[in-house]
Amino acid sequence: MSLLPRRRIFRQTVPGTVRLPGLLLVAASAVAFAMVWWVQDVRGIMPCELCLWERWPWRVALVIGFAGLVVPRRMARGIAWLGVLPLVADIGLSVLHAGVEWKLWPSPLPSCRAPLLHGTTPAERLASMPLTPGKPCDAPTYLVDWLPVSMTVLEGVAALAILALLVSLLLIRRPGGRKSG
Repeated sequence: MSLLPRRRIFRQTVPGTVRLPGLLLVAASAVAFAMVWWVQDVRGIMPCELCLWERWPWRVALVIGFAGLVVPRRMARGIAWLGVLPLVADIGLSVLHAGVEWKLWPSPLPSCRAPLLHGTTPAERLASMPLTPGKPCDAPTYLVDWLPVSMTVLEGVAALAILALLVSLLLIRRPGGRKSG
């Protein structure tokens, strides 16, 4: 029997719950995609091209969140900091889309504009129509009739709230002055 203290085999090298920011990114992305599914498939609302672009940052955030859950603890906080980038990108896309909806500037995507039909006869005009109908990006989609806030603005506000929560989780310090997360 030795008088020396027993050596711990499993030592927590990074304090706190470092997996929580990754879990937040995964949960927020899952909620965003569940909302997209509900609006598009259940309610039957067609997305515009900018709406489709706004889904990409959530896909990236989902991958970063999963990565933050499976990497070693010492790397989880650094991976979670990468989640700030897609959230900022989504906020930027939401501001761009809201400006298009409010007619502050035109859409940068040509597919967001109403199709221009060419020809003088009905047959020529039908032949120049696009194969799939597109929703113009300047037509806002409202979830609730009595609340005149478009889904684009709601998504931007949600991304801003998730960003604030993520950064606050990453900056929280433990009482001993060490970061937790």
